[in-house]
Amino acid sequence: MLRYMINRTINAIFVLLAIITITFLLMHAIPGGPFTGEKNIPAAVLKNIEERYRLNDPLWKQYSDYLANLIRFDLGPSFKYEGRTVNDIIRESFPVSFQLGLVSICIAVLLGIPAGALAALRQNRWQDYGTMLLATLGVSVPSFVLATLLIYIFAVKLSLLPAAMWGGPEYVLLPAISLAGHPMAFIARLTRSSMLEVLAQDYIKTARAKGLSPMVILYRHALKNALLPVVTYIGPMAAAILTGSFVIETIFAIPGLGRHFVTSIYNRDYTVILGITVFYSVLVIGLNLIVDLIYPLLNPKIKINDNQES
Repeated sequence: MLRYMINRTINAIFVLLAIITITFLLMHAIPGGPFTGEKNIPAAVLKNIEERYRLNDPLWKQYSDYLANLIRFDLGPSFKYEGRTVNDIIRESFPVSFQLGLVSICIAVLLGIPAGALAALRQNRWQDYGTMLLATLGVSVPSFVLATLLIYIFAVKLSLLPAAMWGGPEYVLLPAISLAGHPMAFIARLTRSSMLEVLAQDYIKTARAKGLSPMVILYRHALKNALLPVVTYIGPMAAAILTGSFVIETIFAIPGLGRHFVTSIYNRDYTVILGITVFYSVLVIGLNLIVDLIYPLLNPKIKINDNQES
């Protein structure tokens, strides 16, 4: 186990380094810079600003300086938010995205898995057809369409929930459902297909022949193995949701991390782009590692040993 963790950590460092390098080169390959869009800015002032942020240094020097600061967990200053660092932006906005994302993940998992299992157990019956119809709609309908529909029904017509902004628990429900719609539908479809495959295995037939109850067969034998593909999907899905959705955060005026990320691309705020990319990448890598460690808990036949390569 220890060797496996060390190998995964080393691989994660190389993957993260590759992501940083590619993002850095792509940013600087785009013509212009963070301050070239400013109107009526004198050339001398522009030169002083670039010297202040060391944007006129050679690319290799900017790259090496960024890596040196990154080792100290310093993501640098923002070029567009005066007096604020990337660490400050992430520290202030990520908790909002985290709260929204955590509720969305719970909705997607707690509703998607039972719906998919029910559809598999009632294959070719009305429960199966109804669940898969809703799942198909959930996968097909964009999140912004679902968000608009929810606002119209629950905020405008029924006046039960606020239409936008961020505050107490009542402000979380509509954006969380909008954000959870697609992953919940995908999890339901994935659970159904995986469950059908597991239920057709010989060991399930043997368990039925032994007279075990359907609930014991479902929870002790079928569900654990059927959840392996779902757990694989939940890892990167959770990272994407926790870092925020720009569309949903914009519709509901939520001050989360996703909005800062897209705004930084528009403003060519290099440090914010790199900082949020690094933060997102660490989340994805970390959650994928957690997924690998969960596998043996779901299926004891899957073992992690010191000779296993990641």
